[in-house]
Amino acid sequence: MPQLALADIDLHYEVYGEGDPLVLIPGLAGGAWIWFKQFEPLAGHFQVLTFDPCGVGKSGYAERPPVMRLMADDVAGLMRGLGIERAHILGASFGGFVAQEFALAYPQMTQTLTLSCTSFGGPNHVPPTMETLAALASTDGFNTEDRIRRNLLPAFSRRFASEQPDEVENVIKLRLASPVNEGTYRWQLSTAVGFNAEARVAGIEAPTLLLTGDADEIVPVENSRNLAALIPGSHLSVIDGGSHLFFIEQPEEFNSAVIEFLKSH
Repeated sequence: MPQLALADIDLHYEVYGEGDPLVLIPGLAGGAWIWFKQFEPLAGHFQVLTFDPCGVGKSGYAERPPVMRLMADDVAGLMRGLGIERAHILGASFGGFVAQEFALAYPQMTQTLTLSCTSFGGPNHVPPTMETLAALASTDGFNTEDRIRRNLLPAFSRRFASEQPDEVENVIKLRLASPVNEGTYRWQLSTAVGFNAEARVAGIEAPTLLLTGDADEIVPVENSRNLAALIPGSHLSVIDGGSHLFFIEQPEEFNSAVIEFLKSH
């Protein structure tokens, strides 16, 4: 169980494959487990590095102010601790917030940037429905199977949930096996609400790919279109029928798009 001591926590990390480094940053309440359909395909081309964020799974917990830069600093600390000077950076959802912050704070360490199902935040973020927001904000029965199921179901497309219930149950079991500190969950929520990079993303220097699904009910597709309009030279790829967890539902399309983009840079 690899652990790296950072300033205030021990960070659990996982490494797969060889080649140019690729860092995968998980989303809200997610840990390294969430990339289970990316490890093997991407590790055939890159050295894939991912981790459990502060207070998630096997990583330690520390109280922190709600500042997104702190998680970007964790990524930089992990890379430095492993002797990685520069990497491809990929973040999904909340992890996309972290990835944007990292690319802006550490441009020399960012080879490329891939932002999946995410937004620049702030007042012009296109929100989900109030019902979906209420499910995400609730901490009732925290870390219980019922709570996790209610939290995760909106992230799947309705078709996938009805046609592949075993896959949905597998994801729920993986999340159950990676408990999240309630303080961490509240920290991630408050940090996400306060995140606003709209005025700064034009300063992103790395080649950037935006990946999203057109059926995402948590971070609607308009958010990726808005990001693409502001990040110089960025490329937008929209997956037909893709939900918020389209990298789990449609991994072949997701993985192929990532590999093609990274290979071109």
